[in-house]
Amino acid sequence: MNTAPIDGWEGAEVYYTFADKPAVIGLLIVVGVAVCAFTIYRMAWHETHAAKRHG
Repeated sequence: MNTAPIDGWEGAEVYYTFADKPAVIGLLIVVGVAVCAFTIYRMAWHETHAAKRHG
């Protein structure tokens, strides 16, 4: 049973945004890591201060 509507791959094209710009990909990775690190830092800060207030 063949349910795929594709008969062949001739003429198929794909466009990956920023695929040819490694500087942009690197910047996006750095921004993602910074956001994650800041979120972890703020969660730890909040937990520390909340424990002091209720402890």
